[in-house]
Amino acid sequence: MAEQRGDGRDTRDVGESRRRGAHPEEARAWEELVTTARRTVSDGLVVGTSGNVSVRVGDTVLVTPSGVPYDRLQPDDVTGVGLDGRQVLGTLVPTSELPMHLAVYRTTGARAVVHTHAVHATAVSTLVSELPLIHYMAAALGGPVRVAPYATYGTAELAENMLRALADRSGCLLQNHGTVTYGASLDQAYDRTAQLEWMCRLWLTATSVPGLSPSLLSEEQLAEVQERLRGYGQRG
Repeated sequence: MAEQRGDGRDTRDVGESRRRGAHPEEARAWEELVTTARRTVSDGLVVGTSGNVSVRVGDTVLVTPSGVPYDRLQPDDVTGVGLDGRQVLGTLVPTSELPMHLAVYRTTGARAVVHTHAVHATAVSTLVSELPLIHYMAAALGGPVRVAPYATYGTAELAENMLRALADRSGCLLQNHGTVTYGASLDQAYDRTAQLEWMCRLWLTATSVPGLSPSLLSEEQLAEVQERLRGYGQRG
Protein backbone atom coordinates (compact mmCIF):
# COMPACT_ATOMS: atom_id res chain seq x y z
CA MET A 1 0.00 0.00 0.00
CA ALA A 2 1.28 3.47 -0.86
CA GLU A 3 2.21 5.68 2.04
CA GLN A 4 0.28 8.88 2.74
CA ARG A 5 1.99 12.25 2.87
CA GLY A 6 1.11 14.63 5.65
CA ASP A 7 -1.33 16.41 3.30
CA GLY A 8 -3.14 13.16 2.48
CA ARG A 9 -1.65 12.51 -0.95
CA ASP A 10 -0.39 9.08 -1.91
CA THR A 11 3.28 8.84 -2.79
CA ARG A 12 5.46 6.28 -4.46
CA ASP A 13 8.41 4.79 -2.70
CA VAL A 14 10.98 7.58 -2.56
CA GLY A 15 13.82 5.22 -3.35
CA GLU A 16 12.18 4.26 -6.65
CA SER A 17 10.94 7.66 -7.82
CA ARG A 18 13.42 10.24 -6.61
CA ARG A 19 16.54 9.56 -8.65
CA ARG A 20 18.39 12.62 -7.32
CA GLY A 21 17.81 15.88 -5.51
CA ALA A 22 16.97 19.08 -7.36
CA HIS A 23 19.94 21.23 -8.35
CA PRO A 24 19.85 24.90 -7.27
CA GLU A 25 18.88 26.02 -10.79
CA GLU A 26 16.06 23.48 -10.84
CA ALA A 27 14.87 24.59 -7.42
CA ARG A 28 14.71 28.20 -8.58
CA ALA A 29 12.92 27.20 -11.76
CA TRP A 30 10.40 25.18 -9.75
CA GLU A 31 9.62 28.22 -7.62
CA GLU A 32 8.99 30.27 -10.77
CA LEU A 33 6.87 27.48 -12.23
CA VAL A 34 4.65 27.32 -9.14
CA THR A 35 4.24 31.11 -9.21
CA THR A 36 3.20 30.97 -12.87
CA ALA A 37 0.80 28.08 -12.26
CA ARG A 38 -0.86 29.97 -9.42
CA ARG A 39 -1.14 33.01 -11.68
CA THR A 40 -3.14 31.04 -14.23
CA VAL A 41 -5.71 30.44 -11.50
CA SER A 42 -5.76 33.98 -10.09
CA ASP A 43 -6.10 35.44 -13.59
CA GLY A 44 -9.01 33.13 -14.40
CA LEU A 45 -7.28 31.12 -17.11
CA VAL A 46 -7.89 27.80 -15.37
CA VAL A 47 -10.29 26.41 -12.79
CA GLY A 48 -9.10 24.02 -10.10
CA THR A 49 -6.32 21.78 -11.37
CA SER A 50 -7.11 22.15 -15.08
CA GLY A 51 -4.24 23.29 -17.27
CA ASN A 52 -0.54 22.75 -16.58
CA VAL A 53 2.82 24.50 -16.76
CA SER A 54 6.35 23.31 -17.49
CA VAL A 55 9.85 24.72 -17.77
CA ARG A 56 13.01 23.18 -19.20
CA VAL A 57 16.29 23.25 -17.28
CA GLY A 58 19.00 21.57 -19.31
CA ASP A 59 17.62 18.18 -20.31
CA THR A 60 15.13 18.11 -17.45
CA VAL A 61 11.53 19.27 -17.79
CA LEU A 62 9.94 20.46 -14.56
CA VAL A 63 6.16 20.12 -14.77
CA THR A 64 3.12 20.57 -12.56
CA PRO A 65 1.93 17.27 -11.05
CA SER A 66 -1.41 15.67 -11.83
CA GLY A 67 -4.44 16.63 -9.77
CA VAL A 68 -2.68 18.75 -7.14
CA PRO A 69 -4.09 22.26 -6.47
CA TYR A 70 -1.39 24.81 -7.19
CA ASP A 71 -1.77 26.53 -3.83
CA ARG A 72 -0.68 23.29 -2.16
CA LEU A 73 2.56 22.87 -4.09
CA GLN A 74 5.68 23.22 -1.97
CA PRO A 75 9.43 23.37 -2.74
CA ASP A 76 9.85 19.65 -2.00
CA ASP A 77 7.08 18.80 -4.49
CA VAL A 78 9.42 19.47 -7.42
CA THR A 79 8.44 17.12 -10.26
CA GLY A 80 10.72 16.55 -13.23
CA VAL A 81 11.17 14.23 -16.19
CA GLY A 82 13.76 13.70 -18.86
CA LEU A 83 12.98 14.46 -22.50
CA ASP A 84 12.19 10.75 -22.85
CA GLY A 85 9.43 11.10 -20.25
CA ARG A 86 11.23 9.13 -17.54
CA GLN A 87 10.71 10.69 -14.11
CA VAL A 88 13.98 11.92 -12.61
CA LEU A 89 12.73 14.25 -9.86
CA GLY A 90 10.01 13.97 -7.27
CA THR A 91 7.42 11.48 -6.08
CA LEU A 92 4.27 13.04 -7.54
CA VAL A 93 2.85 11.82 -10.85
CA PRO A 94 3.44 14.38 -13.63
CA THR A 95 0.53 16.03 -15.41
CA SER A 96 -1.50 13.82 -17.76
CA GLU A 97 -0.65 16.28 -20.54
CA LEU A 98 3.04 15.41 -20.33
CA PRO A 99 3.10 14.06 -23.94
CA MET A 100 2.00 17.48 -25.19
CA HIS A 101 4.67 19.35 -23.24
CA LEU A 102 7.45 16.97 -24.28
CA ALA A 103 6.38 17.20 -27.94
CA VAL A 104 6.91 20.97 -27.81
CA TYR A 105 10.37 20.66 -26.24
CA ARG A 106 11.47 17.98 -28.68
CA THR A 107 10.52 19.98 -31.77
CA THR A 108 11.13 23.63 -30.83
CA GLY A 109 13.57 25.72 -28.86
CA ALA A 110 11.00 26.26 -26.12
CA ARG A 111 12.16 26.75 -22.55
CA ALA A 112 8.65 26.97 -21.07
CA VAL A 113 5.13 25.81 -21.95
CA VAL A 114 1.77 26.98 -20.58
CA HIS A 115 -1.49 25.10 -21.19
CA THR A 116 -4.82 26.51 -19.99
CA HIS A 117 -8.56 26.03 -20.32
CA ALA A 118 -9.17 29.77 -20.74
CA VAL A 119 -12.90 30.41 -21.29
CA HIS A 120 -12.90 32.74 -24.31
CA ALA A 121 -10.14 30.87 -26.11
CA THR A 122 -11.86 27.55 -25.56
CA ALA A 123 -15.13 29.01 -26.82
CA VAL A 124 -13.43 30.21 -29.99
CA SER A 125 -11.88 26.77 -30.49
CA THR A 126 -15.40 25.36 -30.89
CA LEU A 127 -16.39 27.88 -33.58
CA VAL A 128 -13.56 28.25 -36.11
CA SER A 129 -10.51 26.43 -37.45
CA GLU A 130 -8.37 29.55 -37.10
CA LEU A 131 -8.77 32.69 -35.01
CA PRO A 132 -9.65 35.50 -37.44
CA LEU A 133 -7.11 38.34 -37.64
CA ILE A 134 -8.95 40.61 -35.25
CA HIS A 135 -5.79 42.23 -33.83
CA TYR A 136 -2.18 42.73 -34.82
CA MET A 137 -0.91 40.96 -31.67
CA ALA A 138 -1.43 37.72 -33.62
CA ALA A 139 1.98 38.62 -35.02
CA ALA A 140 3.50 38.01 -31.58
CA LEU A 141 2.43 34.37 -31.90
CA GLY A 142 3.90 34.01 -35.38
CA GLY A 143 0.74 34.63 -37.41
CA PRO A 144 -2.90 33.55 -37.54
CA VAL A 145 -3.60 31.26 -34.59
CA ARG A 146 -4.72 27.81 -35.71
CA VAL A 147 -7.05 25.39 -33.95
CA ALA A 148 -5.75 21.84 -33.47
CA PRO A 149 -8.46 19.21 -34.16
CA TYR A 150 -9.94 17.58 -31.08
CA ALA A 151 -8.33 14.51 -29.54
CA THR A 152 -8.61 12.97 -26.08
CA TYR A 153 -6.47 14.72 -23.48
CA GLY A 154 -3.13 13.19 -22.62
CA THR A 155 -2.84 11.23 -25.88
CA ALA A 156 -0.16 11.11 -28.55
CA GLU A 157 -2.86 12.05 -31.07
CA LEU A 158 -3.51 15.33 -29.26
CA ALA A 159 0.23 16.07 -29.16
CA GLU A 160 0.50 15.42 -32.91
CA ASN A 161 -2.50 17.62 -33.70
CA MET A 162 -1.01 20.37 -31.54
CA LEU A 163 2.37 20.22 -33.30
CA ARG A 164 0.74 20.67 -36.70
CA ALA A 165 -1.18 23.71 -35.43
CA LEU A 166 2.03 25.11 -33.91
CA ALA A 167 4.06 24.95 -37.12
CA ASP A 168 5.80 28.36 -37.36
CA ARG A 169 3.75 29.55 -34.40
CA SER A 170 4.33 29.92 -30.66
CA GLY A 171 0.71 29.31 -29.70
CA CYS A 172 -2.43 27.51 -30.79
CA LEU A 173 -5.93 26.61 -29.70
CA LEU A 174 -7.00 23.05 -28.93
CA GLN A 175 -10.52 22.33 -30.16
CA ASN A 176 -13.03 21.98 -27.31
CA HIS A 177 -10.11 22.04 -24.90
CA GLY A 178 -8.01 25.18 -24.42
CA THR A 179 -4.71 26.84 -25.29
CA VAL A 180 -1.01 26.01 -25.62
CA THR A 181 1.75 28.58 -25.84
CA TYR A 182 5.50 28.38 -25.42
CA GLY A 183 8.38 30.79 -25.07
CA ALA A 184 11.98 31.40 -24.09
CA SER A 185 10.87 31.87 -20.47
CA LEU A 186 7.88 31.27 -18.22
CA ASP A 187 7.04 34.97 -18.38
CA GLN A 188 7.01 34.95 -22.17
CA ALA A 189 4.97 31.76 -22.42
CA TYR A 190 2.46 33.12 -19.92
CA ASP A 191 2.23 36.50 -21.66
CA ARG A 192 1.46 34.76 -24.94
CA THR A 193 -1.32 32.79 -23.28
CA ALA A 194 -2.81 35.98 -21.84
CA GLN A 195 -2.59 37.72 -25.23
CA LEU A 196 -4.27 34.78 -26.95
CA GLU A 197 -7.13 34.74 -24.46
CA TRP A 198 -7.54 38.51 -24.85
CA MET A 199 -7.70 38.27 -28.66
CA CYS A 200 -10.30 35.53 -28.43
CA ARG A 201 -12.38 37.61 -26.05
CA LEU A 202 -12.04 40.60 -28.40
CA TRP A 203 -13.24 38.57 -31.40
CA LEU A 204 -16.19 37.12 -29.51
CA THR A 205 -17.17 40.60 -28.29
CA ALA A 206 -16.93 42.15 -31.77
CA THR A 207 -18.92 39.38 -33.43
CA SER A 208 -21.69 39.62 -30.83
CA VAL A 209 -22.97 42.98 -32.14
CA PRO A 210 -26.15 42.29 -34.18
CA GLY A 211 -26.02 43.31 -37.84
CA LEU A 212 -22.32 44.16 -37.86
CA SER A 213 -19.14 42.23 -38.68
CA PRO A 214 -15.72 43.23 -37.36
CA SER A 215 -13.05 44.45 -39.75
CA LEU A 216 -10.11 42.05 -39.99
CA LEU A 217 -6.46 42.60 -40.81
CA SER A 218 -4.91 41.32 -44.01
CA GLU A 219 -1.92 38.99 -44.17
CA GLU A 220 0.09 41.93 -45.57
CA GLN A 221 -0.82 44.14 -42.60
CA LEU A 222 0.14 41.37 -40.21
CA ALA A 223 3.46 40.84 -41.97
CA GLU A 224 4.26 44.54 -41.52
CA VAL A 225 3.61 44.24 -37.80
CA GLN A 226 5.80 41.14 -37.57
CA GLU A 227 8.65 43.10 -39.10
CA ARG A 228 8.17 45.99 -36.67
CA LEU A 229 8.07 43.62 -33.69
CA ARG A 230 11.58 42.44 -34.47
CA GLY A 231 12.89 45.71 -33.06
CA TYR A 232 10.32 46.11 -30.27
CA GLY A 233 11.36 46.68 -26.67
CA GLN A 234 14.39 48.04 -24.89
CA ARG A 235 17.85 47.66 -26.37
CA GLY A 236 20.70 47.00 -23.99
